[in-house]
This record gives sequence, structure tokens and C-alpha cells, in this order.
Amino acid sequence: MEIIRFLTAGSVDDGKSTLIGRLLYDSNALASDLKSILEQNKNEDGSINLALLTDGLKAEREQGITIDVAYKYFTTKNRKYIIADAPGHVQYTRNMVTAASNSDVAIILIDARKGITEQTKRHAYIAFFMGIRYVVLAINKMDLMGFSEEIYHKIMNDFRSLNLDFEVVEYIPISAINGDNVVFKSENMPWYKGQTLFEFLETIEIQRDLNLDDFRFPIQYVIRPNTDEYHDFRGYAGRILCGEVKKGSEVLVLPSMMKTKVKEIYKYPEYLEEAKNGASVTILLEDQIDISRGDMIVGNRLPYVSKEIEAQICWMSQEPLKPNTKLFLRHTTKEVKAIVKSILSKVDIENYTEQPTQQLELNDIGKIQLKLSEEIFYDPYTMSRYTGSFILIDNENRTVAGGVIIQMLDYNI
Repeated sequence: MEIIRFLTAGSVDDGKSTLIGRLLYDSNALASDLKSILEQNKNEDGSINLALLTDGLKAEREQGITIDVAYKYFTTKNRKYIIADAPGHVQYTRNMVTAASNSDVAIILIDARKGITEQTKRHAYIAFFMGIRYVVLAINKMDLMGFSEEIYHKIMNDFRSLNLDFEVVEYIPISAINGDNVVFKSENMPWYKGQTLFEFLETIEIQRDLNLDDFRFPIQYVIRPNTDEYHDFRGYAGRILCGEVKKGSEVLVLPSMMKTKVKEIYKYPEYLEEAKNGASVTILLEDQIDISRGDMIVGNRLPYVSKEIEAQICWMSQEPLKPNTKLFLRHTTKEVKAIVKSILSKVDIENYTEQPTQQLELNDIGKIQLKLSEEIFYDPYTMSRYTGSFILIDNENRTVAGGVIIQMLDYNI
């Protein structure tokens, strides 16, 4: 079955957790024991506290906000879903970047009483620069605005004026607390002729990168059992990030530039004739080549190879980022030392213009240039999410930024 990954994002108290709870409850995706627990822990007015399904941390329940990214899984007769409930508070924008990095669809909630806020603009921009092309603008709490069609159209037009080039944007007026237009059509908004949120998720066609030519296989682990049964076994384990590989395929090993052929493809407990993107496999090669973690096996078209890159990042640390800051860059399975060569600009969230700056503050999105201690093998993010993204880590092993590669500053092949 097809797997759809989507995230919910919005400002604090927009109703993200409640929406997910309603979606799971009304679509009968809950196990009977969970459903029973919800019905036994109703609110004082007798309504079901749907947010209990996702707000699992004690601190979240005490403060009434989502802090961590809460993941939920459910299956319908058509698809499997992975839901990421991203935090709404600006302090936790970095968690939303994490959720967006692996999502197909973004559901951005708007409180019908407030309309488009700065945090709405921030979440929309993060979804855009992290490569999400399918967006639902869920205009929530319509019950508190008398189910006004005028309010719906005003918010829809305000969002369109942001001019973000998403491939698909669906505007759905909902009341998550009551279930209007979440799974079932609302009788309170007869003027709305579109799909419910559930219908949208069940029918949206996600056009993923089906490029099978640009094979990318970063080495995660070298397997040498050194047993009597497997004394000649030398396998390279990892996950195929892009493309496909077949037994007998000609491949190139980076950075050595050694050419060889695939001898075997192993996925416990059997050998395969071929494997495609997303598969975690062990590859055996015909030739003995010195390969270690962080190296990459590729197909005919080479990735970019560079020690200097230009990237767009979301800064996630309380300490401002300044030029000459020393960090570590983790890209696929490779980790290298990095220094911030320059900070080019930051995005003004109000109008999405780039402004010159000398530093990036917490949650700022900006462009920087990085100089690396070793070459990395990548594709621009517009070509591949997986080989075009990275994280930055400080010397205390804390993740301080997530980024996407825009272009190289030198070229070494």
C-alpha cells in the first residue's frame, strides 16, 4: 500500500492535536482500547478530549501546547499514513523543520478568528523550502465565526498573496472539535463544495521522484563476518537514497573513483536481482576496493563533489550563528568539520524577501556559505531531498541547524 507522510503545523492553540484526534477517531483508525480510554476521559462538558492522542509529554499537557513532534500511524483500505504533529510555538520551530524534512503533505492550520499570522507564514515558508509541494490550508474553528463563507474567502485570498509556488493548495473550512469537514461533510457549511480533509488525503496523487538512473548508495557499515562460513564475505550496508541497482550493474565508488560491478545484492534472508530507492540492502562488489563509512557508490551520472557549498538553513540554537563559527556537518552517512565562511542573508518572514545580515538568530532562515574539511557527494535539494540536505552539529553534539544545499562553490571532479 502507498504510504503518505503528512504533518500538521500552525500557531499555538490552532487545534492541531485535536484535528489529528478527530481524524483518527472519525475514520475508525483507533484501536478499541484507545477509543475506550478516550471515552472514559471526557471533558467536563462531555466532549472527547481528542488531543490526548498526540500530546503525550507531561510538559505538553501541563502547558497545553505541543512541544515534541508526535508521530501517529493509521491505515485505511487505500493507504497507510504517518502523521507528524509539529509544535506551534515559535520556540519549537526547529521541530517543525524535522517533521517537514520527510513529509509529502503539509496541513497548515489557521484559526478562523485570527487569520494569517507570522507563525503561519513561517510554517508555510519552511514547508516550501523543505520541498513539500502539497499543502492543505485547514481553516479551523469555523464554528466560532458562524461558519462564515466571507471569512473563509478572506483567509484563502490572504494566503494566496504569499505567492509560494506550491504545486497543490487545498483550502478546507473545518471545525476540528466538532468534526465539520474533517472526515464527514459539514451540514453547517453548505456553501463549501470541496472535499473533506479525509477525502483529500485519500485521493491526492503524490508525484514522487521516480528517477531510477541516478543511483546513490552512501555506505553506512562495512560487513566483515570473519567466520569460517563467510570468510570471503565483504558487504557494504546502507539505504538506497535514489535510483536502482541490479546484479551486474556497473558502478563507481566515491571518493576513490574506482569502477567495478555489483556482484550480489543481499537483503536478509535472501539475495536479490535488483533493489530500488528506499531499500536497505547489503551490496557485494566484484573487486576488492578500500571503502569505509561515508563513502558512496553511484551509477553513471555523478553527484556533485565539493568542499564548499552554499546552503539555506534554519538556525536552531539560542546562540546566534556568526561567520567563522566552527561546526560539524552531517550529510547522508558522512560527518565532516565545517566552518561558516559567510552569512549571505536571512529571510524576512513578513514578506519573504532576503535581507543582508551578519548573524542568524534562533529560528531565522537564511543563506550561508560553508567550507568543509572533506569533500561531500551531493545533489542540489531540488533534485534529491536525501542527498541535498544536511544538519549542523556543535562540539557538544547538539543539532543547531537543518539545511538544504543550493549550489556548490567549487567542483572537484
